[in-house]
Amino acid sequence: MNKNLTMNRRKFVRNSAVAAAGGGLLISQLPVEASAYVRGNETIKVAVIGCGGRGTGAASQAMSVDQDVKLVAMCDAFRDRLDKCYDNLTQKHGDSGRIDIPEEHKFVGFEGYKDAIALADVVILTTPPGFRPIHFEEAVNAGKHVFMEKPVATDAPGVRKVLEVAKKAKEKDLNVVVGLQRHYQPSYLALMERIHNGEIGDITGGQVYWNSSGVWVRPREEGQTEMEYQMRNWYYFTWLCGDHILEQHIHNIDVANWAKQSYPTMAQGMGGREVRTGPDHGEIFDHHFVEFHYGDGTMINSQCRHIEGCMNKVAESFVGTKGRATTDGKTEITDLKGNSIWSHRDKNDRNPYQIEHDRLFETIANGGELLADAENGAKSTMTAILGRMATYSGKPVTWEDALNSDMSLMPETFAFDAQPPIVPNADGLYPVPTPGKTKVI
Repeated sequence: MNKNLTMNRRKFVRNSAVAAAGGGLLISQLPVEASAYVRGNETIKVAVIGCGGRGTGAASQAMSVDQDVKLVAMCDAFRDRLDKCYDNLTQKHGDSGRIDIPEEHKFVGFEGYKDAIALADVVILTTPPGFRPIHFEEAVNAGKHVFMEKPVATDAPGVRKVLEVAKKAKEKDLNVVVGLQRHYQPSYLALMERIHNGEIGDITGGQVYWNSSGVWVRPREEGQTEMEYQMRNWYYFTWLCGDHILEQHIHNIDVANWAKQSYPTMAQGMGGREVRTGPDHGEIFDHHFVEFHYGDGTMINSQCRHIEGCMNKVAESFVGTKGRATTDGKTEITDLKGNSIWSHRDKNDRNPYQIEHDRLFETIANGGELLADAENGAKSTMTAILGRMATYSGKPVTWEDALNSDMSLMPETFAFDAQPPIVPNADGLYPVPTPGKTKVI
């Protein structure tokens, strides 16, 4: 029995039953570590790959579960981010005995993830999303359970890789949770159950939103290579971030897919840069508007914006033949005249970010239905990429053409002295997608 928990409890019990039937093997005759694992008493070792804000938060949530968990390894491209993450986690969890990371288990650079993954039973993948397919493949090949943040790729080749590895994870009985936390949020679970039970009838249309003022900017520092600058300012480069329609708005797009219980067949839309146009804003748009067309003829409109001083809204709304469902302000179902039929009182709901980790570690320790979020995570990632392809090109793009695209955004070499896929001109400005001209397939 592998002490690294690469075989979960269900698989172990199943294999033990077969062995017992053939040779009369009893639990009392098993090695100590195997029987301890059946009883759920073995420490679950965790590594975090990507030590920014989300990595720090996810690692903290992992150390807040009920199971015996210990953080044993960390990795980041930059030492200062690793040290900040370690200090923050130590301040919060240092007295819990759940942090055991000697200096030799702190890995820095592009290749350190391999060493960190090798030390753990569960791997937390929270780097910029461009690296997700590479790290996910390494973790699953090594037989590790995975929590990985959304999105799970930034281009179609990356999505196809995640779909391929997701199948391997299932074959190995490895649990995979993706940070689309609304799937673990009580209010959304209650709403979707009612939608899928037909309480608003057949969905005929909808709108999903992520409109906000935007995120941080990290200025260029003297002496930085172009690769280091882009890695530090990763949100503004499509190969690393995927644009904000993917990095943030994926949450709402995923909810549309969840409500429809399907994925779009085509998208068309528009977008551009109105106010976020400087050299410190890389190449991404500051607004997108997309029509997602589903196979039954339903069209759901998607809008996301990063512009200060405008309407802020992060919500979803769906119209059916019998009523409406919305998460705007409160989670509610109304009839077609606007009369409330049901609303979710969520004041006492637990944090869905914590629930994700609670479910993951409980399943690893005690068994139960395999958590297999990777396929939906990849397909909702692809949906947002499909929307980006539509806005960048200004043309309709089909799901099939988008998913089968061989256009990779990733660099050929990962090193701080290597050239990224996109570089600035003499004025320090990066080439920006131009609808009507930019090729996306």
